[in-house]
Amino acid sequence: MDNQEIKKVRRTKTSGNHVFSLLIPTWNNLEYLKLCVRSIRQNSRHPHQIILLVNEGIDGSLAWVEQQKDIDYVYAPENLGICFGLNACRSLVHTDYIVYINDDMYVLPGWDDLLLKEIQQLDHRSFMLSSTMIEPYDIKNICGIVKNYGDSPENFKENLLLQEFQQLEKPDWSGSTWPPVLVPVDLWDKVGGMSVEFSPGMYSDPDLSMKLWQAGVRYFKGLGQSRVYHFGSKSTKRIKKNRGRNMFLQKYGITSRYFVKHFLKRGERFAGPLVEPDIPFQDKIMHKIKLFLLLFHDHPFPKK
Repeated sequence: MDNQEIKKVRRTKTSGNHVFSLLIPTWNNLEYLKLCVRSIRQNSRHPHQIILLVNEGIDGSLAWVEQQKDIDYVYAPENLGICFGLNACRSLVHTDYIVYINDDMYVLPGWDDLLLKEIQQLDHRSFMLSSTMIEPYDIKNICGIVKNYGDSPENFKENLLLQEFQQLEKPDWSGSTWPPVLVPVDLWDKVGGMSVEFSPGMYSDPDLSMKLWQAGVRYFKGLGQSRVYHFGSKSTKRIKKNRGRNMFLQKYGITSRYFVKHFLKRGERFAGPLVEPDIPFQDKIMHKIKLFLLLFHDHPFPKK
């Protein structure tokens, strides 16, 4: 990351009645951002602190954010990426809970109340929760719902979505990883927030879940009725991706796919707190071979 001047602006009162702090990164996505923020103001049951990470903002998004007096923000002249960016937003947080949301999401009525009720019925603060995404195309997201209500603000069938979204079936699921995700602030701080070595962000989501797992968290729940509409990765298509899959394997000794399937049981019907899996011997050997091949590929033996 280049050495650049980062501007932080706090305009909301710490003594306010905000329930969650919503961290929303945006990168020249003004029309999606406007829709996302409008949905939060319109469809949330409770008041929340909105913190925007404005990367570049050359499409008018910075000027627009500056006019929104109920929004706090971090401004970076160049794209910080998710990892550095979300960590930069942390100092503006003044609630007990961080919720990470993408700017290409539209939150649906009651999304936040269901998350809050889930928190209130727990007797601990060791959890990660997710809302459920409704997406226009089948991208093999076993945690989401496929139903096309448009793939851009221009063709968004908002009224139809608001009429139908509660009729779409989805039970609670295991393996909270993808945004929108909710984490208690003290837990976020305990694991150090996002891991900057994954910058700009590919595979930083399962990395955060793994850090929480290592910190003793076993409650990873996706709420089937807490819903957002996701237009679909409008920023990640433009970035130069990091080698997140390989980095995860090098860092933890297992693949991200294995972690979310066998540890988090992502996408399975929620059945309560997770337990430490018993990794078969052959799977341990498989991962050692994968790691050796990866390291050999990156650092081959010198030719004699």
